[in-house]
Amino acid sequence: MGFSFQTHKKCSQTQARVGVWHTPHGLVETPRFMPVGTLATVKGLTPDQLQTTGAQMILANTYHLHLQPGETLIEKAGGLHPFMGWKGPILTDSGGFQVFSLSELRQIREIGVTFRSPRDGRIIELTPERSIQIQNALGADVIMAFDECPPGQADYATVKAATERTYRWLERCINAHQRPQDQALFGIVQGGIYPELRQSAVNGLIEFDLPGYAIGGVSVGEDPALVREIVQFTAPLLPPNKPRYLMGVGTYREMAMAIASGVDLFDCVIPTRFGRHGTALIRGERKNLKNAQFKEDFTPLDPECPCYTCQTFTRAYLNHLVRSQEMLGYILLSLHNVTELVRFTQRIREAIIGDRFVEEFGHWLS
Repeated sequence: MGFSFQTHKKCSQTQARVGVWHTPHGLVETPRFMPVGTLATVKGLTPDQLQTTGAQMILANTYHLHLQPGETLIEKAGGLHPFMGWKGPILTDSGGFQVFSLSELRQIREIGVTFRSPRDGRIIELTPERSIQIQNALGADVIMAFDECPPGQADYATVKAATERTYRWLERCINAHQRPQDQALFGIVQGGIYPELRQSAVNGLIEFDLPGYAIGGVSVGEDPALVREIVQFTAPLLPPNKPRYLMGVGTYREMAMAIASGVDLFDCVIPTRFGRHGTALIRGERKNLKNAQFKEDFTPLDPECPCYTCQTFTRAYLNHLVRSQEMLGYILLSLHNVTELVRFTQRIREAIIGDRFVEEFGHWLS
């Protein structure tokens, strides 16, 4: 039981680091990509398949699980781990991102956020206390503080107000948290594209000495160059003895740049979403398997990839499945894509250990 984080190796030329995050359901070797399982399932993959990808920690979403099937049922099942059959660590998002993504269906007040459910139209009030109560019932290893995530193009006054509210909500989340022994509460750094707001947010969060910290609000419409600047500025400000999580980021370049800034954990829906649309991620490139060029291509997606898809099937077969809209095609591509992004962070980890990070991954840092 309990949580601890140790840094084992640092890059000599960047802020990149190798660490181990210990949780009640096992360790996470960082840096690490975490697959997203919004509704207690990483779409298209069984827990056994997920294990073969090298995934160690996965995500689920408080808001969506509250709507269906409800945290009460999941708690009766013993929590998310036995409910979904995943034995490793789990992180639950607080629902705060829905404050941003469901902008046409919600109203923000100091008490919390009122949503109109996109499923049945009923009114739902999500407060910091309610978010933590739901997450306590879900039983994930890591739970996120309820935050307000303003749009990437929001003006200074709007972002300042959201950042200050996020701090006040964090205090309420800490007071509401009933399971600190087996659930680590992470605070979220907001502040938009404004360095002084990011600095202020970090200063406020670290006063609470939380088990870990997340950088939020960097995948909500900002220019990629600004995202890079904000992450490079913010990550080194966070305590070096705690894990750092960059929320909603999962492209090759973004992850490599963030790792160079000292970030440890990442999540994104890209691998399974691409898989469901017939797209494979291969060594930094995207391949649309619907294209006719793959119809008679009898080579694997990536001969160096150890995943079941690459070791068993050809591009021609995957092309056939995708063009035929066969479910198996989407499953096999999702399996490969998750493996690819997990392996990408694993390869970076090995490069940092050997002090070859800049040498091997420098092309992603420019």
